[in-house]
Amino acid sequence: MARWSHLASLAVALALVQAASSAHWLNDYFFTDGNVRAGYDASGREVAMVSLNQQSGGGGFNSKKKFLFGEFSIKMKLIPGNSAGTVSCFYLSSGTDDYRDEIDMEFMGNATGQPVVLNTNVWANGDGKKEHQFDLWFDPSADFHTYTITWNPENIIFQVDDKVIRCFKRYGDLAYPNAKPMQVHATLWDGSYWATEKGKIPIDWSGAPFTVTYREYFADACVGGRKCPPGSGKWMYRQPSKAEWGTISWAEKNFMRYNYCTDGWRFTQGLPAECSRN
Repeated sequence: MARWSHLASLAVALALVQAASSAHWLNDYFFTDGNVRAGYDASGREVAMVSLNQQSGGGGFNSKKKFLFGEFSIKMKLIPGNSAGTVSCFYLSSGTDDYRDEIDMEFMGNATGQPVVLNTNVWANGDGKKEHQFDLWFDPSADFHTYTITWNPENIIFQVDDKVIRCFKRYGDLAYPNAKPMQVHATLWDGSYWATEKGKIPIDWSGAPFTVTYREYFADACVGGRKCPPGSGKWMYRQPSKAEWGTISWAEKNFMRYNYCTDGWRFTQGLPAECSRN
């Protein structure tokens, strides 16, 4: 009887876990691909864990809805220790074609003790190559940090916790992502050929599996460009304040690793037009 009672208790517990999992934000808002699972952290908060190993590759989750403008954020806890060669992402994209729009926050892993590099980029009608890269000024694997993209018709604002680190402005005569609805994506993949010191340091698979944990996804956005939520004006018309331009300058001065607008070797025919206007 005691054994039966114990088994019954286990069955009830399993049913509760399964029910909770089915109501998890990951399942509510995203499709999953590859090594992704929903779960809970030590404090009982809902998390999504994306893992990477040599045998089965990485994984990710992709929003069920597409959006045209909005504010998007998520908390991430990145790979501890030697994460060289890995790329963890939170980004928006209209697709995979040659004319896609895309807004990227990509975290390029590094050897133990070296800073993780945050690559921010904007694509419009297939034209990218607009990277600003920053060494993170904290250990992104020690705790969760919030990463936010605010996308409106006038500018794209990248934010880490409470600090705005970049603003990509729209100019009427230049390409800007303002017409193609985009999905929200979070992925983890093998970027050995590119991610760490331009591909010089590949993944050390002896440290696998590598796992990134996500929680507290938030989207306040216009679905498909048609239906905008109440109160959307707070981000639809947002531009950096004087104080936020100050944190942008602070990040550029102290932590910027790469700025496409200073890369004359790459743009031999002249820097992109927006570089002389910012």
